[in-house]
Amino acid sequence: MRFSRRDFIVTGTLGAAALATPAFAQTKLSVVATTGMIADTVRRVGGDNVDVKGLMGAGVDPHSYRQTRTDILAMTRADLILWHGLFLEAQMEEVFRKLETRKAVFTVTDTIPKELLRAHPDYDNKFDPHVWMVPALWTHVALRIRDILIEARPELTDVFTANAAEFLADLAAIQNYAETALPTVPQEARILVTAHDAFSYFGRDYGFEVMGIQGISTDSEAGLNRIGELVDILVDRKVGAVFVESSVSDRSIRALTEGAAARGHKVMVGGELFSDAMGAPDTYEGTYLGMIDHNVTVITNALGGQAPERGLNGKLAAGF
Repeated sequence: MRFSRRDFIVTGTLGAAALATPAFAQTKLSVVATTGMIADTVRRVGGDNVDVKGLMGAGVDPHSYRQTRTDILAMTRADLILWHGLFLEAQMEEVFRKLETRKAVFTVTDTIPKELLRAHPDYDNKFDPHVWMVPALWTHVALRIRDILIEARPELTDVFTANAAEFLADLAAIQNYAETALPTVPQEARILVTAHDAFSYFGRDYGFEVMGIQGISTDSEAGLNRIGELVDILVDRKVGAVFVESSVSDRSIRALTEGAAARGHKVMVGGELFSDAMGAPDTYEGTYLGMIDHNVTVITNALGGQAPERGLNGKLAAGF
């Protein structure tokens, strides 16, 4: 997927009547976002005109997250509530459905063309939510957020449009980095084994065979049979590295490496990937761009490709 000039044009309407409420005083827009990826994108597009609270921080699994009383209070006080959708925040959907009858509540993935989405293997008419793994897909979310902010504050259209254009340029740069670095991994080594199936968009768009111990949701079970199947693959295909995830226990990945070792094949842990949550706050890895930079760099180098140790922008933490 490529970026085009039309991506920078404000398109569509989001129901101005729903947003034109007294809550939108001429102060910073108060925005509550579920995931860190959404929160960071709102900050990039909104700039100094938004005050953003992300509900799910570093290491938090959105598949099983349940709202706290503090979350409910923050959402009832916010001007805008943005959630991912695509069945990611499955435990919170009822709350959002109730809130949207009296608050400005939006999903940020509903303008992604359906033909770009992967069907969910376990639920009819559902899709894999992990679209943030590919920056070219995330551009649809950035544009959706831009349009939501413009509807809320039309007098700031030029500001939000300019900020979004700058962010889109950064997304294009990190997309190009992925398309340049990842192909340096030898073809036979392009096997990505992780704790759960969060990297299918990554695999589809960058040419990697992806295998998760658990399914798309971390609520799915990781049975002994699945671990046994993957150990067989690691041994038979001489896979050299597997990856843990920051928001998922490493227990199953450790079981894989131990199982392979018991059969005489050494598999290293290639590094920790950010799957469903970004890195720590106030770090480069705690931004959307840093998250993707980290993942691309770690995967490339661990599987025998060539990428700068400190990533595209030289900002990655040393020794990750």
